[in-house]
Amino acid sequence: MSEEDAGIGRSTRQQILDASRECFAHAGYSGTSLNDIAAEVGIRRQSLLHHFPSKEALYDEVFEQLLSDWFERLAESIQAPSRGLEKVDQVLDAGFRFFADNPAYVTLMRREAIDGGSHLAIDLSATLRPMFDEAVAYFQREMAAGVFRDQDAAQLLLTGYGALLSYFSDAPFLEGLLDEDPLTEPALARRRAHIMDFFRSALEDPA
Repeated sequence: MSEEDAGIGRSTRQQILDASRECFAHAGYSGTSLNDIAAEVGIRRQSLLHHFPSKEALYDEVFEQLLSDWFERLAESIQAPSRGLEKVDQVLDAGFRFFADNPAYVTLMRREAIDGGSHLAIDLSATLRPMFDEAVAYFQREMAAGVFRDQDAAQLLLTGYGALLSYFSDAPFLEGLLDEDPLTEPALARRRAHIMDFFRSALEDPA
């Protein structure tokens, strides 16, 4: 298959990125070779190296693209003028739907968290820190204003982070516990509703 014939409507570069994302998510950084990715796309290794000079450069670009897509998806809900639980619901929904649409992203994030970001040229924690700090500040402002009851905002976010990511990254395991595919629309709807109920219970004043 020629590069021109490989995939319709996507550039060879984007095909390489798409295949790399799936390969890295499935086998990890160390378990994936450039030959694996080239074979998945249907091109020669030398053709791949024309677009990306190394596996390291390719891995970094995969992550940069995913992070950019994630930030873009969240930006509208974060910048919306809504307050209180309405904003929390909007941001959670945007993040949840992004993870549902991009399960490979979740797996990559979990792998890098376990490995301490050792395969990336960027500092993943430092890249995500401004968004985390902004979310903590939002919760603290709403708590100070009496909109939410007092909580440890950072710990609340960490709990939500784990609840979201583990559901998608552990989907094959969860299927055995639930006797259903956890990524079907009905299962996802129940999970999303449960996570929102969790935040509502944590933040609403019971009085």
